[in-house]
Amino acid sequence: MLTLEKTDSLPAPATYLRKANYYETDKMGIIHHSNTIRWMEEARIDFLEQIGWGYKKLEDDGLMIPVTEVSCRYKSPVRFGDTVRISVRVSAYQGVRMTIDYRITDLSTGSLRATGRSGHCFCNREGRPIRLKKFSEDFDRLLSGLARAEAD
Repeated sequence: MLTLEKTDSLPAPATYLRKANYYETDKMGIIHHSNTIRWMEEARIDFLEQIGWGYKKLEDDGLMIPVTEVSCRYKSPVRFGDTVRISVRVSAYQGVRMTIDYRITDLSTGSLRATGRSGHCFCNREGRPIRLKKFSEDFDRLLSGLARAEAD
């Protein structure tokens, strides 16, 4: 069972900065929409690191967190060289499932570029769904607290 050193205080909201690369552009000169989903994945992995539960360690210890659904609403284009801030928050957590919301804004202007959501479940090494509390009470408590904080 994994433990987290500080379970009594919640971390600050997680943000991830991402600079748009030239190879991510399309013929219209903007970042191809599929890259936004990849950036959400990068932000989620970084988020887990920020809260002390890095994905590599979780997988090594037998926990998988597969994506069960993903959606994205594009508001305005990102162009080569732009840097975006991706805010990540746990919007729902039920012990077996979790929903993460993303807000992508231009770092220099603050303009909204996209919003997104991903759904996840928790599985053991064999791919069978599990209650996170059985894997780690500390991780379960942390995600519960993050989801409750967002609901307030």
